[in-house]
Amino acid sequence: MLAFGFLTVFWGNFGQSFFISWYGASIQEQLNLSATAYGSAYSIATFISGLCIMAFGGAIDVIKLKYFVMIASVGLFIAALSMWQISSVLSLVVSLFLLRFFGQGLLPHASSIAMARYFSINRGKALSIASNGVPVGEIILPLLVVLLISLYGWQFSWLLIALSVPLLFLPSALWLLSQSKEPETQAFTKNITANNEHSTRRTLLGDSRFWLAIPLVLMGPFVITGIFIHQGFITEQKEWSLTFFALTFIIYGLVHWLASIIAGAMVDRFTARKLFSFTGIPFGLALLLSCYFEGGWVAIMLMAFLGVGIGITSPIVSALWAEVYGTKSLGSIRSLVTSMVIISTSISPILLGFFIDHQVSGNQILFALACYAIVATVLSLFTYQKNE
Repeated sequence: MLAFGFLTVFWGNFGQSFFISWYGASIQEQLNLSATAYGSAYSIATFISGLCIMAFGGAIDVIKLKYFVMIASVGLFIAALSMWQISSVLSLVVSLFLLRFFGQGLLPHASSIAMARYFSINRGKALSIASNGVPVGEIILPLLVVLLISLYGWQFSWLLIALSVPLLFLPSALWLLSQSKEPETQAFTKNITANNEHSTRRTLLGDSRFWLAIPLVLMGPFVITGIFIHQGFITEQKEWSLTFFALTFIIYGLVHWLASIIAGAMVDRFTARKLFSFTGIPFGLALLLSCYFEGGWVAIMLMAFLGVGIGITSPIVSALWAEVYGTKSLGSIRSLVTSMVIISTSISPILLGFFIDHQVSGNQILFALACYAIVATVLSLFTYQKNE
């Protein structure tokens, strides 16, 4: 089951921003698009994907896991085939939507729900192991992309990615599911302090603690997407070379992986409730360091702290919903949160781009993001720490 969770997240990387971004320049050149036009197409596709995940993510509560994964896999296969045949802006938006919806959205969603339901005593560790499909992808896939593009061209590489879904991923995922044993019992679980199996999406929306927690839940993906999409502007402002900054992604990926593993074990020991507020601290440190100091070491510290932040956020936040609201309607609850996260990542590039176009400096943008991280962290102190 752990291997299933990891593979499902790993194949979902084909819909993640860090992977698609490697094709941005080629797509703009072939379709003769400006950076603004390409960014707008990307944001529109991501926004629609977020809305669709809100509508359809809850289906995992009523559909068997293997069928849900089969549907998501077929969708990712069609998405990659669509990228292979891009010829217009409309086809680009449709292709990006399919990639974001099935790749970034439904596959990781299926993995997270499966880990949270299957594991109870070791839920945190299971979620962290499965979520490691992202940092492993961040380390491996860029090199694979460069190789495939150099050998076959950018569009043909998407045909190879498409074929990997029915030939490699889906048979492996279904076999691993068939080999999984009985779920862990919750008989001696100490982690779940408020396991309300009758909670629904309405329960979540009516809980004031959720609205105090959501700024911190959205903050990490919002910040990272904005910085990565506008890395050219940030590096120019900070006088970091793009080559040097590209190397810091290796640090980011390794730290992301290590932090995720440690956080998973800590969730099982201390509960996600007690750890939730700590997820904002690495982001605040990263952004404050970056806006007040200069030099190459700042880029390294920025990426290291961002890696820590996003690494601990995934297992802690994923376990949080199961601890507080139970697992019966977890698919519906998590899909709502996931859609909010995805929508926030569609807004981030546009909002930061607006500031950049209006001559706001890189340090001012980083300071504003740091303030957001601090405020979100403070608000989270009044959420789920105490049992109710």
